[in-house]
Amino acid sequence: MSKDKAAPALDDSDDWDPFGQPLFDDPSVRALSRVGVVDIGSNSIRMVVFDGAARSPAYFFNEKVMAGLGQGLAETGQLNPEGRERGLIALKRFAALAEGMEIGPLTCVATAAMRDAEDGPEFHRKIEKETGLKVHIVDGLEEARLSAQGVLLGWPEAEGLVCDIGGNSMELAEIRGGKVWRRATSQLGPFRLQQIAGGKKAITAHIQATMQELAEKVGTEHERIYLVGGSWRAIARLDMERRDYPLLVMHEYRMKPDELGETIDWIGKSDLEKLRANTGTSAARMELVPLASQVLRELIATFQPKEIDVSAYGIREGLLYEQMPERLRRRDPLVEAARHTERVMSRMPGFGKKLHAFIEPIFGPLPPEKFRLVRAACLLHDTTWRTHPDYRAEACFENVTRANYSAMSHPERIWLGVALLHRYKNSRNGSRLEPFLPLLTEEQIQEAEVLGKAMRFGAMFATHSPADAGELKYSAKKGVLELKLTKRGKALMGEVAESRFRSLAGALKADPIITD
Repeated sequence: MSKDKAAPALDDSDDWDPFGQPLFDDPSVRALSRVGVVDIGSNSIRMVVFDGAARSPAYFFNEKVMAGLGQGLAETGQLNPEGRERGLIALKRFAALAEGMEIGPLTCVATAAMRDAEDGPEFHRKIEKETGLKVHIVDGLEEARLSAQGVLLGWPEAEGLVCDIGGNSMELAEIRGGKVWRRATSQLGPFRLQQIAGGKKAITAHIQATMQELAEKVGTEHERIYLVGGSWRAIARLDMERRDYPLLVMHEYRMKPDELGETIDWIGKSDLEKLRANTGTSAARMELVPLASQVLRELIATFQPKEIDVSAYGIREGLLYEQMPERLRRRDPLVEAARHTERVMSRMPGFGKKLHAFIEPIFGPLPPEKFRLVRAACLLHDTTWRTHPDYRAEACFENVTRANYSAMSHPERIWLGVALLHRYKNSRNGSRLEPFLPLLTEEQIQEAEVLGKAMRFGAMFATHSPADAGELKYSAKKGVLELKLTKRGKALMGEVAESRFRSLAGALKADPIITD
């Protein structure tokens, strides 16, 4: 089926509402009350409690148990007995935590192991009887849809093929134009592959044959593949280790096929125990990496993407996206998260928007992708004020580069971090943050410095609105930065403010002029 003729996946969500009641009755809502989700997978069972901005929820609580429910399933047809025991203990704990947090009923979703095991229905009843949790078991195509929606929650502009690998299955889903289209499911999970007789050659042949079947269902014309799942994240973390990559943030980590192929070769020749220790990967996860690497190699060979990107969001986030009205989905996750952070952590909530308006003449009309970063920076400019003054600059950088913000590439994280660093500090020389700077060009670093110094100066007028103090005008052609002060602005324009204004002009390579 060609891309143009692809039909969207059937919207079979109307009759399936695991939350029991709408989370977003009001489409204008900006904040999310705590919502708990449990994902019962073949390898891990995880509880997440979301909170914060409705369009970009943060993790209030996040706990995982590597129960291994699906280990041995392909051979026995039954859930792993030890996994059942460990899983039930974990689910009892999660139910108790939810009760203690007073967050209401947990939304529980089970995938491949529970749906495929002969004793899945019996274990399903046991869970509900002993924990009081209501568990929804989804089929493979529904799992593919929810995982793809999770990618869209954290990556609104994503277009390509989502690949979600679990212990017993692997799902594919096409995303384009903010919608989920063709989907497919397979049994290419590492637990399944462990049971194939004949060694590596037989496993490779099986993977290749299955990939061809999947390609016929979802097409091969996808420039990007978005990886979802713990095994993929473990491989991406190893790719970072091999490349000595400075920013250890999984979401939106991007790899080229040739480079990833080199990493897969490197994994095959390395001491896995040593790699596990160096990267902090669990033993249970590392055990699955060699087989997952084989699958990934064939995935790349079959679909031949130009880029492979890692998504930290998947089925759990997809459940939230399921609930969002279109108006909420269209909001920018980064700006929404920054706005929420400003509301709960800044000294003067609402000032960031006014600060942006004040410094906007310096930058002039900006493309949307840069405008949103400048807006986010202004919203975040005062959110580390409680930090000791000697550490505020680095705290700003750390917060934005490590925070659970979505819809932002790694270079954009660093750009925003440099801008916020300069909100509190003129110079970055000698900073321990210098290893991150090679992710940016010199021009990008200069742009971020200008923004930071503009915010540093504008913050001097944080009485109500900088516009009450004056107006900025900048002419790159003439090399002039002018500040036209009001009567109120003249009273506020002290020695420190003037010094910051001159520093901003210096960053612009412009002459500073102050008028009234």
